[in-house]
Amino acid sequence: MGPGTVLGMGKQASAHIVWDWNGTLFHDNEAIIGATNAAFAELGLAPITLEQYRALYCVPVPKFYERLMGRLPTESEWELMDGVFHRCYTERRARCALTDGAAELLLGWRSAGHSQSLLSMYGHEELVPLVRGFGIEEHFVRVDGRTGPSGGSKAEHMVRHLSRLAVAVDPARTVVIGDAADDAVAARHVGAGAVLYTGGSHSRASLEEVGVPVVDTLAEAVEVAQRIAA
Repeated sequence: MGPGTVLGMGKQASAHIVWDWNGTLFHDNEAIIGATNAAFAELGLAPITLEQYRALYCVPVPKFYERLMGRLPTESEWELMDGVFHRCYTERRARCALTDGAAELLLGWRSAGHSQSLLSMYGHEELVPLVRGFGIEEHFVRVDGRTGPSGGSKAEHMVRHLSRLAVAVDPARTVVIGDAADDAVAARHVGAGAVLYTGGSHSRASLEEVGVPVVDTLAEAVEVAQRIAA
């Protein structure tokens, strides 16, 4: 299945949600921290806690490492850490599950006649079977994972994602739901709204600096998204 796999078709949507995956629909915090610390160990760096991660995490990811190392990693260090991170994350993700209530929210939004899609910076070829394995692929008109190098911003990926949807959407009635400041940056880049969820990679304090609604549950995120897209 190639990049930008279309997983469903539908009529023109009155409101559209673009969901993030890691840390939003997929509750993988433990896998992320375990893989991050495995990558740090390769360079002799001390492990960090989830609280430290959520306070310091940012994209592009090398800038996150700079906050911890006091300097940007060299190209060889980045390649080493990135490789270790993805290998260890893949080993740990099998123990992770969807965020509580996520499947029901996806079904409810679709049943209400709205459309939704999924855009992740997780590798596309790994993302699609993972989504399918949870039995939720039918709820999305499109699923896009990252193609190309890891570590960058979601903004340009969002442009391509919206242009390739199987339904026509109005950016003014489109809302991105994610757990990272970069999700709001990507939404702003295409003229869409954004709601940020505190259960993933960022602390509430860091999310509130972005200037978009911040919520503690995905149910709240959908409620706010519906108001934004109304």
